[in-house]
Amino acid sequence: MNSSVTAVSSNGVYSFTKPNRDSVTLLAGLGVEGDVHAGVTVKHRSRVAQDPTQPNLRQVHLIHQELFAELREAGFEVGPGDLGENVTTGGIDLLALPVGTLLHLGGEAVVEVTGLRNPCLQIDHFQDGLLKQVVGRADDGTVVRKAGIMGIVTTGGVVRPGDAVEVELPVEPHRPLERV
Repeated sequence: MNSSVTAVSSNGVYSFTKPNRDSVTLLAGLGVEGDVHAGVTVKHRSRVAQDPTQPNLRQVHLIHQELFAELREAGFEVGPGDLGENVTTGGIDLLALPVGTLLHLGGEAVVEVTGLRNPCLQIDHFQDGLLKQVVGRADDGTVVRKAGIMGIVTTGGVVRPGDAVEVELPVEPHRPLERV
């Protein structure tokens, strides 16, 4: 299956969901142009409250479209942008990628994967019970997070639905994703 961008979303104001766009422009070292979470330092409210000088490792939020089908089977209606992601992909297991993976989006943009999104209670405010669908526990007790991955923009460019996604794995040994 070919990997591709299925939707792009951004919002210049704080809100849980982000409207879909015809395109977004990724800015190196900053994130999505015009998005409230773009910047060199943290922009997520909880992170700013802890330490506003922390580097922003959450410039771009990506979710795999396959998650929406899984959630639909569990009785939830969720689509691109609904969980606040900037880039929705299809045909790639984002959660299995190691830290440092480079995602080439379209002809120019490159996002370096920094870690897993840590789902928060806002998800249940969006749809009651949804948080339990996107975060749970494996048989061994470890936390399983399914609400996408985060990254930083290393090379800017315009990203549109239909653009190809090419995966460039880092040199081994690979480090598994942890929450950022």
